[in-house]
Amino acid sequence: MYAPVESNEGFNFKPELPTSSAYYRLLKKLRRQVGHAIRDFNMIEDGDKVMVCVSGGKDSYTLLDILLQFKRIAPINFDIVAVNLDQKQPGFPEDVLPRYMEENNIPYYILEKDTYSITKRLTPEGKTYCAVCSRLRRGSLYGFAQEIGATKVALGHHRDDIIATFFLNLFHGGSLKAMPPKLLSSDKKNILIRPLAYVEEKDIIKYAELRKFPIIPCNLCGSQENLQRAMINEMLREWDKQYPKRLHSIFGALQNVSPSQLADRDLFDFEVLDSQRELDFKDPEELKKRLDVVNLSFAAE
Repeated sequence: MYAPVESNEGFNFKPELPTSSAYYRLLKKLRRQVGHAIRDFNMIEDGDKVMVCVSGGKDSYTLLDILLQFKRIAPINFDIVAVNLDQKQPGFPEDVLPRYMEENNIPYYILEKDTYSITKRLTPEGKTYCAVCSRLRRGSLYGFAQEIGATKVALGHHRDDIIATFFLNLFHGGSLKAMPPKLLSSDKKNILIRPLAYVEEKDIIKYAELRKFPIIPCNLCGSQENLQRAMINEMLREWDKQYPKRLHSIFGALQNVSPSQLADRDLFDFEVLDSQRELDFKDPEELKKRLDVVNLSFAAE
């Protein structure tokens, strides 16, 4: 067990809880939003073993902290284990997360995989690391979840991440796709949950500052300039400043989809519309003649 020590960055590995009214108002808000997300999408059930993926960033620390609080007060029993993937990035402070977990009596694993070297090797010059890095990271974490018997894999993506992903796919991927709060992995072996789905990033930033988490910056993708996601995030921040309700409206739209108002033939059966039409023709033969005329005119074109 490590003794509590203060780092040069000004945080404690086992800090005293803030006592300000601002902290408790924010904590109440985050608990409410996380609780609603868990309930709305049935994220955690009695007997679950939740593997919380912890990178050392503000999002994953906040996720772990809030879920641990829910574990103490929830009417159901579930276990939490924190898992960090040490990707062997140069300069990564390997002692920070183990010290934090041990000082706060949090069960944890450090999974060591040199995905850094593989990512650097496989990424073409001038391209960003994100695609290769995320694919390798997912594969490592999903496989480890199976090894330890985790029934849910909790990720720290928040509301703004979900919106940013929507615009990334819209602008650069040609698809209407975001990040679902709950997802069955492509290999159908893991259930992924995002309990921070309703939480705004600015609230996570405030919470992490108040709790003085030992934040570890990402020196892999975070050091690359002009990332598409970074540009999208900047756009969203500007929108939030100028139009405070816009992001709320966009997220609401992701929960209120009308397939019949889009153009995806796999999502909606447009061919059946003719048979569903209600007309005021009393004579079925007259209706048939009119439809035949319409169909013939289309065929001629």
